[in-house]
Amino acid sequence: MCDICGCGEPGKSAHAHDHHHPHDHGGQARRFSFAPETTGLPGFGPTRVVELSTRLLDRNDAYAADVATRLAAARTFAANLLSSPGAGKTTLLVETLKRISSRWSCAVIEGDQHTDLDAKRVEATGVPAVQLNTGKGCHLDAHMVLHALDVLPSVQCLLIENVGNLICPAGFKLGETRRVVLLSVTEGEDKPLKYPDAFAGADLMLLTKIDLLPHVDFDVVRCLEYARRIKPGLDVIEVSARSGEGMEAWIAWLSAGLRRSVD
Repeated sequence: MCDICGCGEPGKSAHAHDHHHPHDHGGQARRFSFAPETTGLPGFGPTRVVELSTRLLDRNDAYAADVATRLAAARTFAANLLSSPGAGKTTLLVETLKRISSRWSCAVIEGDQHTDLDAKRVEATGVPAVQLNTGKGCHLDAHMVLHALDVLPSVQCLLIENVGNLICPAGFKLGETRRVVLLSVTEGEDKPLKYPDAFAGADLMLLTKIDLLPHVDFDVVRCLEYARRIKPGLDVIEVSARSGEGMEAWIAWLSAGLRRSVD
């Protein structure tokens, strides 16, 4: 867990201040650090954590509403991508941008605890990206997204790669239009049961790296049954960014959302 979620020093959050403050956003700023200034202190009971978490989520929801308003005014479709580390989010993003950036104006927000490696991979496609580094934080929040929107151009498609984590990102709205959860076949098929919030809040599940199915012990039918046990009727697309299998269906889903936002 992290300081931002309320596990750190009581009463402190990396985003307790108002969004309108004197940060210098001039030039081509592309990287923000949101590392908390303090480390967590043990010994606080569950009541204190619940109270603090409630206040943080309420504040985040208010920022998320601001994000949603800005995106709607700009007619921007925003997809928030959640997954465990290594499920293939960045590779999927790069291959997606190669297919859609000539038809739709795009931008990417990259969330990681450290480095700007993923943002550089995205920018190599010619699409603008902002790297948000969370330090000890285990997820993006809506206030961070507001910072990124301040320096990104207005686009039709905004893709947000959240920090690799199936727990904390599920609880924080970002003002996104749709939420997508990725699960790779290199993980266990029981992940939807172990991390139900990530799947219950998703509009789409992408089962990734399906080109590896012949080489791994993964039961696709059981995985989809578990996912739909958590969220009945959940849409699922099986995809491989490496082989291209399923990419057409994923692009069609994304394009349908874009058309609804732009029209």
